Amino acid sequence: MRVVEGSAALGGPLPGSVLTAGNFDGLHVGHRAIMDTVTSRARALGGPAVVYTFEPHPRKVLQPDRAPRLLTTLEQKLELLEARGVDVVIVEPFTLEFAQVPPERFVREILHERIGPSEVYVGYDFRYGRDREGSMRTLTELGPHLGFAVTIIPEVTVGERDVNSTRIRELLEDGQVAEAALLLERPYTVRGAVRVGDRRGRTIGFPTLNLDAENEILPARGVYAGHVRFLDEGKPPAGTTWPAVTNVGKRPTFKKDDPVLAEAHLLDWEGDAYGRRVEITFEHHLRAERKFEDVDALRAQIGRDADAAREALSA
Repeated sequence: MRVVEGSAALGGPLPGSVLTAGNFDGLHVGHRAIMDTVTSRARALGGPAVVYTFEPHPRKVLQPDRAPRLLTTLEQKLELLEARGVDVVIVEPFTLEFAQVPPERFVREILHERIGPSEVYVGYDFRYGRDREGSMRTLTELGPHLGFAVTIIPEVTVGERDVNSTRIRELLEDGQVAEAALLLERPYTVRGAVRVGDRRGRTIGFPTLNLDAENEILPARGVYAGHVRFLDEGKPPAGTTWPAVTNVGKRPTFKKDDPVLAEAHLLDWEGDAYGRRVEITFEHHLRAERKFEDVDALRAQIGRDADAAREALSA
């Protein structure tokens, strides 16, 4: 997959291309429906399937105090797009200057002149241009005059409710990771480097990988079953996955003022992973965070959590 840093760097239009545009945070089932349509139409026309997206998220520039916490990093989003069969991703740097581009100019100069698609598919709520003035009406009226067809993809529903990134964030905030996975079509994941912690886990027989999270969202405080995947080279090699029980919280048995962090205990594993980049999947919520009377009670509960994780992951 080709990744282009801004439409100005494209180097010329992409004849026969099929395009979609948007933020696509989380790349949930609604986004995937758009991607599947785009890739299938691109294969039929013999041109590339193209995604036009923005970095950073527009609201982080325009309304930083109201910007959503994102479900995916840019790295994750690009990997997910490649897995859906996308050929080209144009990552447009979103700046205050770019935000002032009028809608009609955006359609004419960026979509038509720079990219040159034959067909454009967008979600029903796609807005663009200065003050988000660009609507579906503008796009559907200009498109045919400029030589490309425009199709609006309706919202996808799961459980009789629309699928959107806000709904997924709410589920994660409630610890409902299995329900969030239904909307994502995969478990929610968080990436980061393993940092040196206070090594308390080793002293009670359950060493953990303390994650310096790159993602903006951790699920609700509690204990989860999932997997750890190693992302970079080392021992074990990149791509290795291992079952794990992960705690998200402040470790109240030891301190009251610890920051919220994710720490994963790899089941039946021995090794040193300090400095490695890993990805943790949150597949099953096991219990809420709680404070224990002493270390022995905590140790006993972690043992039960490990057993519960094994059972949940083998089901």
